[in-house]
Amino acid sequence: MKKLKKWIRKDSAAAWIFLVPSGVGFALFYLIPFAIGVFYSFMDSTVDSQFVGLDNYRELLASGSFRKASSNTFYFSVVSVPLILALSLGLAMLLNTNIYLRKWLRTAYVLPLVVPVASIILIWQMLFDWNGSLNAWLSGNGFERVDWMKTDAARNVIIVVYLWKNIGYNVILFLAGLQQIPRDYYETAQIEGAGRLRQFSSITIVYLTSTMFFVVIMSIINSFKVFRETYLIAGDYPHDSIYMMQHYMNNMFTSLNIQKLTAAATLMVGCILLIVMGLFALERRYRQFME
Repeated sequence: MKKLKKWIRKDSAAAWIFLVPSGVGFALFYLIPFAIGVFYSFMDSTVDSQFVGLDNYRELLASGSFRKASSNTFYFSVVSVPLILALSLGLAMLLNTNIYLRKWLRTAYVLPLVVPVASIILIWQMLFDWNGSLNAWLSGNGFERVDWMKTDAARNVIIVVYLWKNIGYNVILFLAGLQQIPRDYYETAQIEGAGRLRQFSSITIVYLTSTMFFVVIMSIINSFKVFRETYLIAGDYPHDSIYMMQHYMNNMFTSLNIQKLTAAATLMVGCILLIVMGLFALERRYRQFME
């Protein structure tokens, strides 16, 4: 009893007491369902199931629709993540200076985070429709109309929507990181004759390493979550260029093909884990190099 009271008085005990409810909720609604999904991915059915090994994964990899969905998702992440990283860092550096209407601009970039996507998606549909505002502007200025959502241009539309929705969050993170860098470093560099590019590479990038690492991980995760916006704009079966992994899994769920659904989800989670682990290793090596 005395040992129990002594343990409760420790800070670690208080931390565990606060973490247990969240841990139970995470296990109940995320970890356990995912484990069950992985289990079903090795079975031939959810009722009277039999173990079939990797047959579901072989069938999945042989599927043309799955290969198309995975390649589109990979392309989207490869293009959108570096783009949002560069834009958000540039905007954060701009907002970190004494520019006109700085506070209002900061608020404007945060607004997409608090506005529900479902409530704003109608505006995006009106903007990129064949008879929408953007085509009306193009036609009025002598350009040809573009069928944005039924051609390869749909990929660009989804990238723009992704940037609009997520750039504000990254800007906030970069602003917090920039404000932690002492101004004395930049003043010393200016006195020693270092230019803006030298200051950016030797001071800004070095002291933003941890922030940039977190931003990259969150951007990659958010790029895999773009299905919501794509689904609301283009529906169940969009143009081939924006047919993502989540579209494939949603269609498998609609047809109650649980085996392909769980196998696809397991592969996607495995890919995300590999990317994150690779980034952790890269960040660790970079830290050792800088030290």
